[in-house]
Amino acid sequence: MTTYQEEYTCELLFLFNTKPIFMKYGLYFILFCLLLSSCTINKNVMFKTDQDYEFDTLSDTTTTNFLISPNDEILFRLFSNEGARLIEMTAGVDQQGQNRAILPSFTYTVQPDGLIELPEVGMVKLAGMNIQEAQIYLESLYSEYYKRPYAIIEIINNRAIVFNGNGGNAVVVPLQNQNMTLIEVVAMAGGVAERGNASKIKLIRRYDDRPYEVFLLDLSTIEGIKYANMIVQANDVIYVEPVPEIAREILRDITPVVSIVSSLALIFAIFRSNL
Repeated sequence: MTTYQEEYTCELLFLFNTKPIFMKYGLYFILFCLLLSSCTINKNVMFKTDQDYEFDTLSDTTTTNFLISPNDEILFRLFSNEGARLIEMTAGVDQQGQNRAILPSFTYTVQPDGLIELPEVGMVKLAGMNIQEAQIYLESLYSEYYKRPYAIIEIINNRAIVFNGNGGNAVVVPLQNQNMTLIEVVAMAGGVAERGNASKIKLIRRYDDRPYEVFLLDLSTIEGIKYANMIVQANDVIYVEPVPEIAREILRDITPVVSIVSSLALIFAIFRSNL
């Protein structure tokens, strides 16, 4: 046994055998510190809800449609079925001097009020529509100017935020297409972490014109496949609740307390030996 270990052992024997009053109040001190430290246990758990919190219910449209939202960056292309030139600045002339269609690649931003300003038709509201609905709507608007117009819409700045259950770690996942499901997005974020609770996954969906929605999803059983196929919307927050690590966090929190008590006991022992 080293000198340090001998001194530490003597210190503990003195503390618990010769000074019952100090031991009594020392234990009170430790318990008090444990009570304070318990307030910090699992402090990295986010988006907490009460036991009686009423989560939103999934609807059929929630699981099948991707909706255009404010602040989306939209790549808009317009053609005619006959291949005729539609917008003057989107057509060119080849080396033989013949007119040819050039693929338009104009990007537009959906404003906070859901409106978007497009050439010739002006301000139109697309927020709240899915991609197919928006394309059909724009084709109807441009049919006043062109024969059999054909519209293509692509949203290029979509992303979702995934907390995979490993404490406060998060991944921003780009939504590469408009049909990415919940299970695909979670997989791109690395899956459910070892500490994550697959039976408690919260999907927080934010809106600009109405309150956010919170869905509680369970992917721990095969029945959860109905949630796994849910279409993820832009700016969704997918939060996998972490499993509490109470023992490890208590040990981490009380280690400084035990160190302080040991130091006080050592000082007290030294002070007593000098009397």
